[in-house]
Amino acid sequence: MDRLETRELDYFVAVAEELHFGKAAERLGMTQPPLSRAISRLERRMGVRLLERSSRRVALTDAGAVFLGESRRLLDSLDAAVRRAQRVQQPGRLVMAVRPGTASGLIADLVRSFEVGSYDVVFTHDRPAALRDGRADIALLCIGTDDLTGLRTADLTEEAPFALVPRSHPLARRTVVTVAELGQDANFESECPTIGLDEIVDRVVLGRLVTVVGSGAAERISSEVSAVPVSDLPSTRLALAWPEGPSSPAVTAFVRSARAAEERRALDANGRDAAGS
Repeated sequence: MDRLETRELDYFVAVAEELHFGKAAERLGMTQPPLSRAISRLERRMGVRLLERSSRRVALTDAGAVFLGESRRLLDSLDAAVRRAQRVQQPGRLVMAVRPGTASGLIADLVRSFEVGSYDVVFTHDRPAALRDGRADIALLCIGTDDLTGLRTADLTEEAPFALVPRSHPLARRTVVTVAELGQDANFESECPTIGLDEIVDRVVLGRLVTVVGSGAAERISSEVSAVPVSDLPSTRLALAWPEGPSSPAVTAFVRSARAAEERRALDANGRDAAGS
């Protein structure tokens, strides 16, 4: 069998998602008869029945369901390859993926230390996906919680856990709290919601949320919210991550400057601690 064309995959994905040839044809900007013929030709070439058709419905076969997932993955990979190739023509330019409201002070230090070229920032809750689909060159991830499959990493720093509670909350004046104590509040969510930090703070202020964030986010809270250290949760390890394989000069330069900036921050912190003691 000759290699399939991406056009055939596009046709099949549209029909498989719509489960209606007319709607799929409209989505693809074509008429229904050539689309139906293209799907029939695809099935003959593969020797596999992908769709069950009748006058009343269209349904995926088991083989069709498998082929749909693989087709989506292949098309996504192709799109990612195109995006990466396009950015090769912009040497020195870097796109960084970060989670909204996370470690903004650290991110600002990182980009200030990046002396080569220029940068863009993509704010997304799924930073590993942004790396894999080519939307970003590098990302700030959490070791132990984010999926690092197929990624290289460089450790940067740790963030201590802080509970966000309304200023009037019984735990607001505590020096430390435990997860068990937080769990007694009906509004406690052990997993921080995947929303922006501003919305998280608003919910806390309104008494609708108690949750845990990293120290970088805790530094940005309003006066109506108290950030209390959580004694029985581990710190979060933050790292830069980028796809495996050859790295662009911009990624290499950014990782090198980020490591140097973090070393300077650590030395400054140790110097302040020594002076204070």
